[in-house]
Amino acid sequence: MSFDTFDLDPALLRAVAELGYTRPTTIQQQVIPEAMDGRDILASAPTGTGKTAAFLLPALQHLLDYPRRKPGPARVLILTPTRELAQQVAQQAKDLARHTHLHTETIIGGISFEDQEVALGNEVDVIVATPGRLLQYIEEESFDSREIEILILDEADRMLDMGFIGEVDRIAGEARWRKQTMLFSATLEGAGLVKFANELLKNPAELHAEPPRSERRKIHQYLYQADSLEHKFALLTHLLREEEVKRSIVFVKTRERLAELSAQLQGVGIRCAWIRGEMEQAKRQEAIRRFKDEEVHILLATDVAARGIDLPDVSHVFNYDLPRTADVYVHRIGRTGRAGKRGTAISLVEAHDVPMLTRIVRYTGEEPKRRVVDSLRPQHKFAAPVAKKKSVKAKEKEKEKLEEPRKKVRLRDQKNKGKPDWAAKKAKKAGGTPAA
Repeated sequence: MSFDTFDLDPALLRAVAELGYTRPTTIQQQVIPEAMDGRDILASAPTGTGKTAAFLLPALQHLLDYPRRKPGPARVLILTPTRELAQQVAQQAKDLARHTHLHTETIIGGISFEDQEVALGNEVDVIVATPGRLLQYIEEESFDSREIEILILDEADRMLDMGFIGEVDRIAGEARWRKQTMLFSATLEGAGLVKFANELLKNPAELHAEPPRSERRKIHQYLYQADSLEHKFALLTHLLREEEVKRSIVFVKTRERLAELSAQLQGVGIRCAWIRGEMEQAKRQEAIRRFKDEEVHILLATDVAARGIDLPDVSHVFNYDLPRTADVYVHRIGRTGRAGKRGTAISLVEAHDVPMLTRIVRYTGEEPKRRVVDSLRPQHKFAAPVAKKKSVKAKEKEKEKLEEPRKKVRLRDQKNKGKPDWAAKKAKKAGGTPAA
């Protein structure tokens, strides 16, 4: 299959060819035809599978198919959980629309009102925004949502995790005249996400894109056991100095650990940049620029960077700390092995990490291969968790359980369980019915 199959505008096809896209990915093959028919979309696809182009191409095609007679506010609104992802999506929209008249802008935190004034005017077609900052402009009546025809939520599960559900609900309410809604997520698990999707979407096309086996196996996962934090740091510095480690991202769990590790690495002569949450936008952009321009080859990051950021040619991802949830692990390691290239993910694991490691193995269905550094062999060993794949039946039961409405259990009912119902007995004796 080629992109010509989708009956896209020649200007879009030209941009697609210039960007080097030859064949549509699995998620693009599934989403583009349904979205171009105007259907609501509920789609899950692992990171790095081309889902951004899957929603951008139909949205841009809609704008070209139904041009407006005079300039006005944005007609397509894309919400993302982080500023970096918003900038990345906006850049891809600009790249795909380079041979058209369509104009894309971003609305994100950390940027002054004056710098975003263009995005709030009547000369824009596509807005990519983070929910918090956009809602601020809506409340100040600086942003007009009435012209929104397509609403797209990217990384919806991450938005829920970050507590944006209230903001997204309000923004969706402001854009209530829209014709189409698309929701994209790495996974479609969890009762919260199911409820969220049911409220926003009307009879959506449900699409699940499992990457082909060749894609799944392009990230090699390894595990090094550490006896202590000092042992772990020694392993990290040894591995970072290996010849095949060209460009790497090192993930830590907290801002405090990031500051500590950054100082330690600088102390042993290893240069690095770093990004974390609640960081000035200019500083975040500068750190990412230094990494992209190869001024430094190591980027330290908390999980703010685990989703959506497309950093080129990352050869290795290091989990210095394991994440708090298994799905975040998948997003972390997805920063390598992108655009058809192979990558390596290395986890440095202490004994207290075993329960989390077990959950990761169960979630991914894959066991990282154990490796050791001869000069840094661990003194103690723990049993490796074994991957057990869920059967199709088990997955279906799990999905049914999530979709079942939860019954409210009252404390008084629990306390009175097994006791005689005196009110009912008394009413029966009197020949009546108990009061409600």
